[in-house]
Amino acid sequence: MVNQSRLFLGSCFALITTAFSFSIRAGILKQLGAEYGFTAEQLGTINQMWFLGFPISMIVGGLIYNSIGGKKIMQFAFLSHTLGILLTIFSGGSYTVLLISTLFIGLGNGCTEAACNPMIADAYEGNKMSTMLNRFHMWFPGGIVIGSLISYFMTIAGFNWQTQICVILVPTVIYVVLFWGQMFPKPKVQEAASIKENLKAMASPLFIFMFLCMALTSISEFGPQQWIDLILGSSGANPMVLLALTTGTMAVARFFAGPIIHKIDQTGVLLISAVLAAIGLYMYSSLTGDVLYFAAIVYACGIAYFWPNMVGFVADKIPASGALGMSIIGGVGMFSSSIFQPIIGRWIDEAHAEKAATGLTGDALELAAGQATLSTMVLFPLILIVAFIGLFFFMKNRKKIA
Repeated sequence: MVNQSRLFLGSCFALITTAFSFSIRAGILKQLGAEYGFTAEQLGTINQMWFLGFPISMIVGGLIYNSIGGKKIMQFAFLSHTLGILLTIFSGGSYTVLLISTLFIGLGNGCTEAACNPMIADAYEGNKMSTMLNRFHMWFPGGIVIGSLISYFMTIAGFNWQTQICVILVPTVIYVVLFWGQMFPKPKVQEAASIKENLKAMASPLFIFMFLCMALTSISEFGPQQWIDLILGSSGANPMVLLALTTGTMAVARFFAGPIIHKIDQTGVLLISAVLAAIGLYMYSSLTGDVLYFAAIVYACGIAYFWPNMVGFVADKIPASGALGMSIIGGVGMFSSSIFQPIIGRWIDEAHAEKAATGLTGDALELAAGQATLSTMVLFPLILIVAFIGLFFFMKNRKKIA
């Protein structure tokens, strides 16, 4: 018998593990750079491994989900998480080992998405499914809030980065205990159990469109957050508090997503999200001081519904794509973020050199370089606004025809 509640709770703790690996790593980036002399581009390449491992295991997990089941995928997630965490702790500052360990953590994170998204989609029906997917994904920002605050207070207390990484093991052990001995639900759409039907559904123009949009929604969400300490460290607002405020707002927004989605549908939610994300990033790139805390809330309201509703849209509007379709959508999001990590690092280095050439120094230099990088990132949600306007009217007309 399928225990929906226990499976859902285990999924949430698995996603908290992913969130801790994101936020605590973001909190220790400056320590790593200072202790081992890494450049921003090198730190970006380390980050890239987190985002690269994610889509690899998501896509592979989506391909084998129907044949081996979500339980075995989650067992591999535990192995990857544990190995990645331990290798990071005992890396000794080796650049190569940090690349490998971060890749393993990313693989574990991707397995979590590959197994848990289709499990939740199969366990619940209709609007309940969309609501539960949003509540599941609530624990990514929710976990980031907890993780970023843990990192912040541990840094103030003088704990080294290795001790902070150890904290990621706590939710890892909890999700293993919750999944132990549990059965996963079977696919509720018969076509979703066939790879051939999955691929046929994914060849549709609508899926390809969402595939391209996912690349932009993901980097709009993860780009600014992963680099927040370096980009806004001299803005007059505490970057880790900004991260906690952003992700806390996202968690609350996702928890109450059900009535919003029911009222304006996923397409309307995605369009409004793109507008708010663009406004929030523009505020980040042009303002300083305490007003940035308000900007964080605006930005958070924008990006909160991107990931779960992109996945939910595919599950609801293109159901024959199955677990593979959801994994591919999530995979391209993380692959996009992976590609852009060293690029963002290079943008920061180039902006730093450009602003230094004008005579800026100290905090003024760091702020100018960070805001210049953010102004470039505003382009991502601006493109999405145009794309989601088109999607909104396309889906509206399709309903009328149907």
